[in-house]
Amino acid sequence: MSVPTTGRALSDEQVVAIADELAEATRTGGTIPLVSPRHAGMTVEDSYAIQRVWRARREEAGGRVVGHKIGLTSKAMQDATGIDEPDYGVIFADQVIASGETVEHARWSNVRVEVELAFVLRERLAGPGVTREQVLAATEAIVPALEILDSHIELAGRTIVDTISDNAALGAMVLGTARLAPDAEDLSWIGAMCRVDGEVMETGVAGGVLGDPVMGVVWLADKLGEHGDALEAGETVLAGSFTRPVWVRPGSVVSVDYHGREDIETLEVTFR
Repeated sequence: MSVPTTGRALSDEQVVAIADELAEATRTGGTIPLVSPRHAGMTVEDSYAIQRVWRARREEAGGRVVGHKIGLTSKAMQDATGIDEPDYGVIFADQVIASGETVEHARWSNVRVEVELAFVLRERLAGPGVTREQVLAATEAIVPALEILDSHIELAGRTIVDTISDNAALGAMVLGTARLAPDAEDLSWIGAMCRVDGEVMETGVAGGVLGDPVMGVVWLADKLGEHGDALEAGETVLAGSFTRPVWVRPGSVVSVDYHGREDIETLEVTFR
């Protein structure tokens, strides 16, 4: 079912009430009922308004934004949600994990992982009108990454407005140590295999992200510009997954190998 992308259907009071529900679920690690059936006619702009209030609550509590994530970059996921563009969320400092760490599975709900590339920015990017060349020039390095998905809204029956309201379902990002030059190669052909406990669960190439992961960052900078925001120097951007989500159980070890790349180490995280 198609969801309206523009305009606001919810009052400011409704937006704040939903954001506070999500803030409490984030604090406790719980989930809330679907937002979309409770607010018929809710729009994508309503969802981003909820996300902004949720973000403000975390910042008021001492959280520090260190980046952004992009979601829904594949045609299949866009068709499934009834919207023809990606979505985004923010990344806080306490959501950054180094490859090789052991983490608590219970820290998140509905734990799934996706393989991505991350862009570390050395310059500010403000839309509209950002170009691919500007993104490459503003990028300090490309880093292999794994996104841990988390949902504070029940999964069954979610629409795009539920996902955006819930900070695009970001749980955390796992970053490798490799730092690739942004203009040294065709990033679209970087391929990876995702294993759980040694079994290959997903494979893909970075071109699954809008045909070119750089274009994900272009889209994000322009979209943030529409909302009066920008990508800041020093931020890290998760450019979008090029594998399907893989479910992870307590006790599992997730590893990502980059085919034929001696310059990229195996990315790994253990869920205790």
